[in-house]
Amino acid sequence: MNGTQFARSAPGDADRAPSPPLVIIVDDDPLVRASLDSLFRSVGFVTRLHANAREALDMGAGDQLACVVTDVRMPEVGGFEFQSALNASGADLPVIFMTGHGDIPMSVRAMKAGAVDFLSKPFRDQDMLDAVNLAFERARAARVAHQGSAEAKARYDLLTPREREVMDGVVRGLLNKQIAHELGIAEITVKLHRSSVMRKLGLRRVPDLVRLADQLSST
Repeated sequence: MNGTQFARSAPGDADRAPSPPLVIIVDDDPLVRASLDSLFRSVGFVTRLHANAREALDMGAGDQLACVVTDVRMPEVGGFEFQSALNASGADLPVIFMTGHGDIPMSVRAMKAGAVDFLSKPFRDQDMLDAVNLAFERARAARVAHQGSAEAKARYDLLTPREREVMDGVVRGLLNKQIAHELGIAEITVKLHRSSVMRKLGLRRVPDLVRLADQLSST
């Protein structure tokens, strides 16, 4: 499963004309694929059908808002392995598992791995639609969060090395005089750098600076 084309959305993707949400259906049973295809298209979703996980991984999802509906038990690459490959690729694609042989330990494993839902066959159409709508909500939230992180990183890159040192001291809760002593500079210089940091980052309060620092450290 090397060479997968799944990737995170790049900064600025949200400004492009949105495509209809895509449901990537992965199941080795052609009847299940056809049934889900009809269901999702009936509510306006775009679908893409795959008989196996390797094929789905090779195709990718591009920039389109998408989620995955996959069977757990499939030849060669099972649903859990498929999900692991998606996560390893950095793809922000919510996954919905379905199975005809489900049990509680399996469903717990799926949810711990970040699955949106775990549906046992046969399932109600509405249950599947509810799960997919929730998946798209998560995908949209992840896209917004990623875009916000990219914008924060771009603003942080505008800071000079000294401004970043001052920012680090502020985030650690140090007073201006403590930062000045630590860096070997005048306290008035610290104040000037601190003011410049807040201006470049578009912030007004220290708590906002701390939150932004946490956001940057998690990217």
